[in-house]
Amino acid sequence: MNTETARFNMIEQQIRPWEVLDPHVLGLLATVRREDFVPPGLRALAFVDTQVPLLEHDTAGPCMLEPKVEARLLQELQVQRHEKVLEIGTGSGFMAALLAHRAQQVVSLECRPALAHMARENLRRAGIANARVVEVSAEQGARGLPAEGPFDAIVLSGSVAEVPRALLEQLKPGGRLIAIVGEPPIMVARLYRRSTEGAWSESDLFDTVAQRLEGFGEKPRFRF
Repeated sequence: MNTETARFNMIEQQIRPWEVLDPHVLGLLATVRREDFVPPGLRALAFVDTQVPLLEHDTAGPCMLEPKVEARLLQELQVQRHEKVLEIGTGSGFMAALLAHRAQQVVSLECRPALAHMARENLRRAGIANARVVEVSAEQGARGLPAEGPFDAIVLSGSVAEVPRALLEQLKPGGRLIAIVGEPPIMVARLYRRSTEGAWSESDLFDTVAQRLEGFGEKPRFRF
């Protein structure tokens, strides 16, 4: 496989058609080596329009989001160079790497020790010094990191039934949170904004489906 041709085709055939046109985002996707954040045995899938399992012995476990979804989330969040970002669900560290190129500081929470170790090594090899992986329990991850907040932006790299208010309260005035919200098979990428007065607004961006983040509760099911 010609890696650079595959990367070019990923951008032109998958990502641009998904309305990702921000030149800074496209430039990052052309330079940050996605294949280095995919498990070695699955690198042939690095540029494919699919979710890639991160633990080779657990194909039903955590996955990298599709490249087009990662790109669209990054574009919609509009991270600025002076900002502090929190990610929940580090995975292999690829989204943290992308965020680190846009932000001043990134803190990423991961509840699986194997993935936390993988992400740290991937970020180290990529020469990224402004992204830090913090290993937490799943329940701690769902609560965010209030001791280090507030944050300019928060990314949930997976899906949740609903976004806990405790996470929204960790946003600075003017801050944004992006998450994939809903119940399978119907989910939506949703952007939350905190106004300078402290109120929240939300807007739905696009339909997609992603695996659940561990530690977040489900909505109670209706019973007759």
